[in-house]
Amino acid sequence: MIIGAGNPWRGDDAIGREIARRLAEKTNDRTRIIELSGEGTELMQAWEGAGLVIVIDAVASGSAPGTIFRFDAGTEKIPARFFSYSSHAFGLAEAIELARTLGRLPERLLVFGIEGSDFAHGAPVSAPVREAAEQVMAEICDLIYE
Repeated sequence: MIIGAGNPWRGDDAIGREIARRLAEKTNDRTRIIELSGEGTELMQAWEGAGLVIVIDAVASGSAPGTIFRFDAGTEKIPARFFSYSSHAFGLAEAIELARTLGRLPERLLVFGIEGSDFAHGAPVSAPVREAAEQVMAEICDLIYE
């Protein structure tokens, strides 16, 4: 399962959904691909009982725009500060930790975060984020076809 998270009207925050949409055109019918806002409870419901889950979202860590972060949620904690721009008080990082505590993480949960720079309402996805999206898509295709 691939989950593209984010707000499609907030600039770089749209990149997770955009990548999911583009991957849907490239992958086989056996790969479930969905777009979500990134709210924690909807994420937990979506990945419940899944094997491999890949979540793609924009992050705001203070790194250079377009920087790619990769996390294996089964072995490492996702820094909540990366998602601090989100309007959700209970977002991706919190959902992962709650699911871990409850024993409800998917068999394998990978998170790809792309550092954004402009999250303003109505802004387009920035060039560095679009460039990073190409690399993330290639890596995800390698993962699902390995």
